[in-house]
Amino acid sequence: MQKHIRSETRNAKAGKPARIIVQTNSLVDQKTIDNLYRASQAGVKIDLIVRGVCNLVPNVKGISENIRVRSILGRYLEHSRIFYFENSSGSQPHIFAGSADWMPRNFYRRIEAVFPIEDPDNRSRVKALLEIYLKDTHHARILRANGSYHKVSRKKGSYLMSAQNFFYKQAESKRNAQAAEHSDEPVILAITEPQ
Repeated sequence: MQKHIRSETRNAKAGKPARIIVQTNSLVDQKTIDNLYRASQAGVKIDLIVRGVCNLVPNVKGISENIRVRSILGRYLEHSRIFYFENSSGSQPHIFAGSADWMPRNFYRRIEAVFPIEDPDNRSRVKALLEIYLKDTHHARILRANGSYHKVSRKKGSYLMSAQNFFYKQAESKRNAQAAEHSDEPVILAITEPQ
């Protein structure tokens, strides 16, 4: 992941589009945090969705003013680890998913798997998923430079947006559509002889 953060840093310095979006449970690895600070200082726009522990300090002028950190704690316990790098020097963004949090124990003391998402439909779906999380105004809390979290501000009159509720309704709608599609099919019962 470090090389992708450094690549975004180089792109920003060259005046190219540069962005990083990360969804993980924890961010405590100091090397990663230092690279994210350097990326922010170069102008990379960074959105971190960190459910639990985050040792990075956002919104410090001259150090991390281009970094936003949010935590989303809702009804469901989520364990997604998704890593998005704009990659303006390449043909398309790099998108990865995997098991590793950005912690020393995950990087150096465990065997973890991180894989690229290459299928165009899945890439679009994952990017849309990240954008929905970034629009959450219901369960999301923004990390301040002083270590406190506060509710996401929203425009007066706008409705509360819950990413988890959105995905729940999306899954329910898909399930209902599939059930309706197969409602005319005969039910086949499997009968087995007693042993």
